[in-house]
Amino acid sequence: MELSERKKQILKAVVEHYIESAEPVGSKVVSQELGVSSATIRNEFAELCDLGYLEQPHTSAGRVPSPSGYRLYVNELMERRSLSAQEAENIDETLRDRLESVGGVVANAGALVSSLVNYPAYTVTDGNRALTVERFELVPVDDKSFIAVVMTSDKNVKSQLQSAALPFDGDRLADLRHLLNAHFAGRSRAEMGEHLLSVSEQLPPELFLVLSKTVEYAGGILDEAARRDVETTGASRLLKMPEYRDADKAHELMTFLVDNKENLPVPEDGAPLKILIGPENVNEALRDTSVVVASYDIGDGMRGLVGVVGPTRMDYATVTARLSYFAESLTKMFGKGLPAADDTKDRRTPKE
Repeated sequence: MELSERKKQILKAVVEHYIESAEPVGSKVVSQELGVSSATIRNEFAELCDLGYLEQPHTSAGRVPSPSGYRLYVNELMERRSLSAQEAENIDETLRDRLESVGGVVANAGALVSSLVNYPAYTVTDGNRALTVERFELVPVDDKSFIAVVMTSDKNVKSQLQSAALPFDGDRLADLRHLLNAHFAGRSRAEMGEHLLSVSEQLPPELFLVLSKTVEYAGGILDEAARRDVETTGASRLLKMPEYRDADKAHELMTFLVDNKENLPVPEDGAPLKILIGPENVNEALRDTSVVVASYDIGDGMRGLVGVVGPTRMDYATVTARLSYFAESLTKMFGKGLPAADDTKDRRTPKE
């Protein structure tokens, strides 16, 4: 059913007053704001409740928005907030100072967003499944140990001391290094495993064990790089919100954010911004919350997400404006560099 303009104005007023006060909104408040009689507002309240857009917590109380009411507000009624040039420059300056690599994003982006919006935040970085080993090095230590050095295709270098089950001739490691670089570099973990079996009969047992150890170590590095990384921060901010004065309710959500962070929403549709309100969150622990998630491009086929978790009484306009700009700036940071202050004026939040 299409709502009348007056019903939309009333719903918008209720949502915005409730976001600000965290108290049920009475007809008198809306009457004074819209210049309509309290009796008319009460009648409209009743109809909006029947339609599922408002709820009445107690018989004598005012109204609060339902999840459907918030959804209509976000989709149609919310005024899209623009960041001021100063706000945008502050975000860009913070990024220039704090985030210098993909690892820095994972470690710090959530904390920065949490401080910007005053809600708990989380970051998700998709693993790099296209990563391969670019070069191998083997350094002998003694006749039963060696250092395996692996440089991946993103130019990261890792090394680890390895112990061999059988003594080996250290001079033969040069031959193994050549074999590794000629036949194992540039391959996926599965391909390296398959090729390892094909050369098993070409080497004496002690050297095959060294080769196997090195390939296993390299495969572990590729597995780790491919793993999705989720980090959360700012869970304690919930304690300052009226919805979480109940210690048990606050503890339940805070525990979820820390211990079950892998179950936080990770939209797969590629949308630059996603808003999930109340029951739209599949996980039961998030049924009374709203989650706003923005996507950014890290480059090299990798995507990152940064999300905000809060009560359904979230300041959607501010959160979406700041989160969207933050994500856009991260994409530019990894691509063309951060925008100049003159490019930050009149930026609008994408509509959900």
